[in-house]
Amino acid sequence: MSDFTIRGRGVERRMISGTFVDDALGCLTAQGIDAGPVLARAGLTLPVTEAVSAEQYGALWTAAAEALDDEFFGLAARPMRCGSFTLLCHALMGAQTLEQALRRALRFLRVVLDDPSGELVVGDGLASVVLSDKGGARSAFAYRTYWIILHGITCWLVGRRIPIRQVDFRCGPPEHGADYRLFFGAPVRFDAPESRLAFDATFLKLPAHRSERALRDFLRGAPANILVRYRHDEGLAARVRARLRELPASAWPSFVELARQLRLPASTLRRRLAEEGAAYRDIKDDLRRLRAEDLLRDTDRPVGEIAAELGFSEPSAFHRAFRKWTDLSPGAFRRAGA
Repeated sequence: MSDFTIRGRGVERRMISGTFVDDALGCLTAQGIDAGPVLARAGLTLPVTEAVSAEQYGALWTAAAEALDDEFFGLAARPMRCGSFTLLCHALMGAQTLEQALRRALRFLRVVLDDPSGELVVGDGLASVVLSDKGGARSAFAYRTYWIILHGITCWLVGRRIPIRQVDFRCGPPEHGADYRLFFGAPVRFDAPESRLAFDATFLKLPAHRSERALRDFLRGAPANILVRYRHDEGLAARVRARLRELPASAWPSFVELARQLRLPASTLRRRLAEEGAAYRDIKDDLRRLRAEDLLRDTDRPVGEIAAELGFSEPSAFHRAFRKWTDLSPGAFRRAGA
């Protein structure tokens, strides 16, 4: 089983692999807690054999955290007591940029969890959050939980999804390692020298500005809203993405034509997108990648047909692009999601 997305009537619903439910239940069992009542509070029953919605998994996360009094599932050196996530969000209010917010978040998590401990490392055009452990490697699920918390909050702060370039795990691959690749939508490497999540360093300059009212709304939807790929929900980039979604990729306008449609000078459109940390080429690539993943995962259409629908002149060009996006060939990605 793997994560997948259901789209319809303008709604995007993220499903979470049942193997991640098993991982969460394993944390309860390790602490001697009966999983049955916790599952019931989340509206689930054993055995969980199918993928669950982000809302259901979020409810399970909340119920398990309350049962353990640990929002990190007992996976760190110290428990992340219930209410810590809310305090973390409040601690980030007032940060001016994503970099400032991220460094503040890492300090907070270091104090709360003690171990693992995260550090922001910038170099070669990438911003990497590198985790260190005082002892041996932790489980892939532990590292995944850390990345979900950190990435979800920072994406919300800047009002857009921050594309992940690479995820490394110090631990060996779990039985369902393919689910991790599908969940992050980025190249994933196990048995790496260190655990690391990397994204383009240019995003560090994005403004981090959210109101207290927006924070209240965000917390009402947490943690389900940090389990999904954060969508671009504000600003000019959101308008561009919405416009492109309405058209087949083969009919997407040139940059100059797009500017004309938006009634903006091309230079102004380019500058305003850059201020939001976006570029027209990247927006198109992101939409193509998401659509390609959906078609490969949820249909049996030939790769050549998918390439044509996405506006590629030939399948080989699509193969090269898809490998760049995911570090997998289209065929390997399809097999992983089977």
